[in-house]
Amino acid sequence: MKQSLLSKLIQYFFQGLIILAPIAITAWAVVSLFNFIDSILPNLLHLLFPALFGLDEFGLPKRIPGLGFLVVLFIVMVVGYISSSFIVGKLVDLFDSILERTPGVKIIYSTLKDFFEAFAGNKRKFDKAVLVSIEAPDVWRIGFITHEELHEFGLHEHMAVYLPQSYAFAGHVYLVKKDRVRLLTDISSADAMKFAISGGVTQLEDEEVKSER
Repeated sequence: MKQSLLSKLIQYFFQGLIILAPIAITAWAVVSLFNFIDSILPNLLHLLFPALFGLDEFGLPKRIPGLGFLVVLFIVMVVGYISSSFIVGKLVDLFDSILERTPGVKIIYSTLKDFFEAFAGNKRKFDKAVLVSIEAPDVWRIGFITHEELHEFGLHEHMAVYLPQSYAFAGHVYLVKKDRVRLLTDISSADAMKFAISGGVTQLEDEEVKSER
């Protein structure tokens, strides 16, 4: 009887953990990101104009919760809007070329720039999900084509494929022959990424089923 009750309690604990853990971690990540962005403006204003807002009882720059987040969001959208104009676009390209030619800085800047453009820019790279056979003919991995031609490497029959790791913000790039790559057409790139990162536990739906909804 006691053993059965203990087993039930353990089962309820893990069921509650499965439900609450993703919610709590997601909420923590969102709140942490919000607080980080929200604190940028007050800290910057205090650094530039120390007497403008002053300090609170804890010695930190005074701030209105949410104001810094809204201002930073507005600035980012304004920069995105004005960057589409010809003159500002030329200035951005000039500044971009300077950073990419500055020793030391260019490595950090170009890497971060390519990373953000791969996910959200006009040069998105992770939009072609594929299956890649590397270790054995009948073993396949989920990957994403990043370069379809590798003539610079002297590889005319190969392409570059990025393979994400499960439960990690990391991955590996492989240069594989094109005949060992199969393009995925029945699922979206986002679903393929979620399936790979989740270790294969994410439920997938066909694109035809989604379109019927």
